[in-house]
Amino acid sequence: MPLDLNPITTRMIDFNAIPSPCYVMEEKLLRRNLALIKNVKERAGVDIILAFKAFSLWKAFPIVREYISYSTASSKYEARLAYEEMGSMAHTYSPAYTVTDFPEILKYSSHITFNSLSQFDRFYPIVKASARKVSCGLRINPEYSEVKTALYNPCAPGSRMGIVSDLLGDKLPDGIEGLHFHTLCESTPYELERTLQVVEKRFGRFLPQMKWLNMGGGHLMTRKDYDVEYLIALLQRFKAKYPNLSIILEPGSAFGWQTGFLLTTVVDIVENHGIKTAIMDASFTCHMPDCLEMPYKPEIRNATDPVEGKPTYRIGGNSCLSGDYMGEWSFEQPLKIGDKLLFEDMIHYTIVKTNMFNGIPHPALALWSKEDKLVMYRQFGYEDYKSRMD
Repeated sequence: MPLDLNPITTRMIDFNAIPSPCYVMEEKLLRRNLALIKNVKERAGVDIILAFKAFSLWKAFPIVREYISYSTASSKYEARLAYEEMGSMAHTYSPAYTVTDFPEILKYSSHITFNSLSQFDRFYPIVKASARKVSCGLRINPEYSEVKTALYNPCAPGSRMGIVSDLLGDKLPDGIEGLHFHTLCESTPYELERTLQVVEKRFGRFLPQMKWLNMGGGHLMTRKDYDVEYLIALLQRFKAKYPNLSIILEPGSAFGWQTGFLLTTVVDIVENHGIKTAIMDASFTCHMPDCLEMPYKPEIRNATDPVEGKPTYRIGGNSCLSGDYMGEWSFEQPLKIGDKLLFEDMIHYTIVKTNMFNGIPHPALALWSKEDKLVMYRQFGYEDYKSRMD
């Protein structure tokens, strides 16, 4: 079906030039987000670093580096990617380090946060013996989070994430220079403010002695309704209260938020007891897993929630998983084989979580440049699937 082009963001995109399926990141939109993030960083006087767990499309890092210099890693591969492609050492946190992985973590990290006291006790001697200075911290669990989805709530009862206040006593071990909490998910500055109140109540006894405080991710400052000015003022007040602290934020979604789409094609339309399903050449479970995990219903360009009397469809993926579908959406005209479907906002927490279940071809990766040119980052083939089992 014909696509109505958004005059602000995609006026010049030639959809016929894009292979299907394909993730397409729009450079103009990425730069818009980066400019806002840099502005917050400079005005608030904090460090804002890129969380690879949400956005690690490294071929775009030359663009990112024009605005932001540092990143956060959760594994030895992400730490190495920070060093090789961001050109800087990583701020690294993992729920658990292993003896096998830790030397590489240490090699590529400027900051290492430990999830437990036992992990710190085990690995700090290695850090201390290192020829290079690495700053160590502990992840704390304030036991407070306003995240509604249990899967994404790091402060749920019994959570394995971070150390609760009762286990820390009145003095931190020698060698701890910072604290790290992460309690937000696509949240507002008001939720951060309430979280900080709890952090101060439960861990404030340590803050005057620390060098840094990492406020984690979930700060969705590039969302249209986010109160950026309130965030800046909140961070400025906190810094004034604790002038000894370097403040670090590590959002992931905010970088890639609404910067691109997944282009797919309708390959069949099936009907069962009056329910029509348009099957596409991509998969929710393979290529949009957060839609099923969160769950949330993505926006499809030129489609709406069901409207009585309009052509209405479920959208089905092309894997063998029975639940690889979502719906329903209504369209102005009936769908037909060959029509394009554009799933909006499919850059953050999407590409990083894809898989090759069923051997389904992985969507290509591309950039629509600020010069309105298609730049192909990567196309995948059989060897990419086969080599995962080598």
